[in-house]
Parts: sequence; C-alpha cells; structure tokens
Amino acid sequence: MSPKTQRRTFLLSSLAATGGLLGSILLHKDRRSASIPPSSAPKNSSIPKKVLGKTGIELPILGLGGAGQTPLSRPGAEKESVDMIQQAWDLGIRYFDTAASYGPSEDYLGKVLPQYRSQIFLASKTAQRDRDGAWRELERSLKRLNTDYLDLWQLHHVSFAEEIETLFSANGAIKAMEEAKSQGIIKFTGITGHHEPQIIIEGLNRYPFDTTLIPINAADVHHPRPFISSVLPVARQQQVGVIAMKVPAYGKLLRPGVLAGMSEAMGYSLSQPGVHTCIIAAETVEQLTANVQTAQAFQEFDVATLANIEKRTQATWEDHSFFRKWA
Repeated sequence: MSPKTQRRTFLLSSLAATGGLLGSILLHKDRRSASIPPSSAPKNSSIPKKVLGKTGIELPILGLGGAGQTPLSRPGAEKESVDMIQQAWDLGIRYFDTAASYGPSEDYLGKVLPQYRSQIFLASKTAQRDRDGAWRELERSLKRLNTDYLDLWQLHHVSFAEEIETLFSANGAIKAMEEAKSQGIIKFTGITGHHEPQIIIEGLNRYPFDTTLIPINAADVHHPRPFISSVLPVARQQQVGVIAMKVPAYGKLLRPGVLAGMSEAMGYSLSQPGVHTCIIAAETVEQLTANVQTAQAFQEFDVATLANIEKRTQATWEDHSFFRKWA
C-alpha cells in the first residue's frame, strides 16, 4: 500500500470511528450532486454572485466568517451559534469560512451544515507549516465539521519570508495540500494573510493557489504597504479567486464620522477590481440579517464614490489597520 493510500485509509477510518464520516466515498460523490428538498429551500437567495477566479465556482458575494466578534468562535455559545448558522443558510449564505484555530467554530458549523453539504462552499485553514502537522489539522477539521472533504483548504496567516521557505520545503505543508487534493479530500487550495502583501505575492508566484484571502477595506489604500494595489494585480493576472476580509476593520470603520455604514464598507471592498466575495463575521442574528440585506442591495461603486470614501479614512487609517501588526 502506497503512503498516499495509507494516509487516505487512515483518514477515512478515523472519521468513521468518530461518526464524522457522512457516508462511503460513493455516497459522498452522490451527495455532492444531490438537490435540496423543497422544504429546505432558502427563504431568500437573492445575494448577487460572482465566479471565484479560476475555480469556476459561482458564490454569493457575502460569506459567513467563523472568527472575530462572533459567537461562532466563543466556547459555550453553541445554541447562539447554531441559530446563526441556520439563519445564514436560510438567508442564502452558501460560503462558510473557518479554521482549525478558531476555537469551537468548526464544531458549531459541523452541527448544522452536513445536511446542506452538497450546496455549500466550506473553507477551513491550517496554521501548521510542516506536512505532518498540516495533515493532523486537516483530519481534525474534517472530524469537527462532520464532512469528508473541504471545498477550500488554506494556509493560514502567512506573514514572513521564513514561513514561505518552510511551507515550500521538502516536508512543508504544501506537500499535505498536494496529497489531500490528489486524494479528493480538498478541492481547492488557498493562501491567507493580513500582515505583509509581498509575502502573499511570493506565495502566489511560487504555487498555483486557487484563492487568496486578504484584507480589503477602505483604509488599506493609505497603508505604506497596501494589499489592494499590490496583491490584486497579481491575483488578476493569475486568475486567483480573491476573498476580502477585515472589511469593516472589526467595526472601526463604522464609527461615527468615518463610513456611513456597512453598505459603504462592503461596497468599497467588493468594488475593487478582482475581488470576488467577502467574509464578514456577525455578532448577532440581527446583524447577520442586516449584512445579507446590504449584500443583496450591492451595486458597484464608481470612481468618484470610492475616492470620497478613501478621503474619509485618510486621517485615521492607522487605527483601522491595527490588525496589520498581528503576526
């Protein structure tokens, strides 16, 4: 038995032993093409959609984030989280983002999403930089999420040149990604980061990632090392799907005197050339509902509107870019 076959066999056995595997591989293939029963149809699915780069997958322009100011990453908030995840589905959210390091987020998602698995785009991440460590996190993520595959698996918060060297070494995490993709455990690969744009560019130039998850907001343009003007042109050239994060800068951009509300924050991010969708966490079901309504009403901003928004963030961009210091 080859090492890859052994790994695949171990993974499927461990999932079955914990109740995480939803069916055999044959059933797994059938499930991907299954339709949703009429009784499970979303109440409102009018969120605009875009194709996520070279993946060819058409996604709503808003996805649900599983970390930050949200019960999804908070221990002891299962009921609140389950209600929110169910509401997200009902409102037309089809893209759910989480990570191995987001507390109980994967567990909470795994309690709701399996019944809709063939109709959603499920993404998780690993912060491990070596092959074996990444494999262990992938196996744990699948168990928690109660699924046998991920639509997107991402290298999490890649920030430094030395991390790039480790990731792409002979025993780096990229090996786990390649093995998992060849075995059908993941469909697409991605790289994420909110620290240094040049590190993300280096990653995109070294490997044909399908997506990148980066900060795209109305303060980024003023940063001395902006993601918008540096990473987006590279991503467009390579047809990489771009997912915007930190859209309202954890709510700081929504303070009085800055932006008028989420409509401007989300509109600015989604109007950047090459951005296909965004993920935003929600503190409450009411906030989630408001975010969905904002996405439903999205119309791309013209140049004058974008310039006006940038003018209002110029004086306080450092406060709005505080997360750029995290590593």
